[in-house]
Amino acid sequence: MTCFVYVLGSAGKARYLTYVGWTLDVERRLAQHNNGSGARSTRGRNWILLHVEQYATRQEAMSREWHLKRDRAFRKSLVRRATAAANISAPHSGTDC
Repeated sequence: MTCFVYVLGSAGKARYLTYVGWTLDVERRLAQHNNGSGARSTRGRNWILLHVEQYATRQEAMSREWHLKRDRAFRKSLVRRATAAANISAPHSGTDC
């Protein structure tokens, strides 16, 4: 079973937020987050996909998700890359990932 770990980003009023999760279907899961049926902490925001990794097992994906949730530096680098690519600036320099 192929599983995916993903990082979402959303520009808030005061900071750029990230969300890390795992799924079997990235497109379906992103749509769920954006239509309000995703995780409670993601509701009411417009999310974009910042990063995806593929794993052969659910255990590998869940382990990587755990590590990414604790790797603030990696998520901040994704935010910097996304905001630079979109030619926008994060609301403030201290992103709250």
